[in-house]
Amino acid sequence: MSSLSSSPPLPHPGVWRASELSTAAGRCIPTGHAALSAELPGGGWPCGALTELLLDACGLGELQLLRPALASLSSRRRVALVQPPAIPNRDAWLAWGLDPSRLLWVQPEHLNDALWCAEQILRNGSCAALLCWLPQVPGAALRRLHGAAQETDTLFVAFRPLGAAQRASAAVLRLALHPAPGGVAVRVVKRRGPPRDLPIFVPLHAPAPVAPLLPVTLLPHGTLDLSAPVASEPGRIVF
Repeated sequence: MSSLSSSPPLPHPGVWRASELSTAAGRCIPTGHAALSAELPGGGWPCGALTELLLDACGLGELQLLRPALASLSSRRRVALVQPPAIPNRDAWLAWGLDPSRLLWVQPEHLNDALWCAEQILRNGSCAALLCWLPQVPGAALRRLHGAAQETDTLFVAFRPLGAAQRASAAVLRLALHPAPGGVAVRVVKRRGPPRDLPIFVPLHAPAPVAPLLPVTLLPHGTLDLSAPVASEPGRIVF
């Protein structure tokens, strides 16, 4: 009579234990920050899924946090910015070693237009990364964008208010950012793995000589035609 093995059965590849960090289902982009990467499933920013960065105010270092990933991605394809709070600063992106000609800047006036643009960029698949600022957004819209992202290998990051951490989200990764001397404190709100109560301190290099986003008031503009398809070769667009 054979004895039963005392070793626990190996989990199915699609199953993860809540006490362990999940292995990422798709490709991950290294964050460039060792302390942060060690706490993320797959060791980096997930592609083909919604990631949320939650913060009280812009300018805490959120773009510096993403800079290493954007630098590696923008060498191959465009990086799209949808509804940023200010105008992208060409000089700052150059100072960071990023090619400003790879930026696709889309500035809709209305939330529905911004959501439509974000979805079309994801479905088009021509951008390596999509950064989208969404101060207020319905949960159903987030689920729709997350579904569109799952059909791509795009790094999709949404910037949302810190208070959104109290509400459910389709995002696979949610990080709250807080200012800290010499860097930023990152609190894990949601990840595929065990909870982490202590924040992660991420040191950031000295900022660029000028800010990556310039606080310039935009002029009024017309309504976006939601029936129009997105071109396969995106350019620099301001609505």
